[in-house]
Amino acid sequence: MAIYEILIEGEPELRQRAQKIRQADDELRRIAGDMWETMERAEGVGLAGPQVGVMRRIITVHVPAGMDDEDSPEYRYVLLNPEIVRGYGEQTGLEGCLSIPGWAGEVTRYDSVTVKALGLDNKPVRIKARGYLSRVFQHEIDHLDGVLFTDRMAEDAKLYRVDEDDIDEDAAMLSNAGATREELL
Repeated sequence: MAIYEILIEGEPELRQRAQKIRQADDELRRIAGDMWETMERAEGVGLAGPQVGVMRRIITVHVPAGMDDEDSPEYRYVLLNPEIVRGYGEQTGLEGCLSIPGWAGEVTRYDSVTVKALGLDNKPVRIKARGYLSRVFQHEIDHLDGVLFTDRMAEDAKLYRVDEDDIDEDAAMLSNAGATREELL
């Protein structure tokens, strides 16, 4: 397995729409494995093709158990051509991104979504997700369309500096001094 370099905000690939995948083949399965390894090494919960310069509609998602509550299960997905076909409710929560390291901001998203995609076996997949998993799917699918979480933030929302060594589920990881999107980007 190879580890990809994760592209950082400012790289043009992050603002481009990824190409649809006709079907999975051995090359794409290798790419998926490399993306998975890259995501795990970076301690991320999701990674999209454009974040590593792969301009194809592929995402990897690994949400550990206990992210919504202590009983929520672990989720692991590699999806091709994922799209949100339904969204319900609303949740506002803190988001960060491997392509915008050291920063987090509040983003409002659907609370639950239905995602349709292809699996690496080329079979259709339909997933109903809520809570944190829903947020991760929306975030990663946005990457496939050249959209970053900062684009989804409210106009007056603040970005907060995050101490990468102390990331946990609490908002206590945020510094007191926030920057507006315009000040950072």
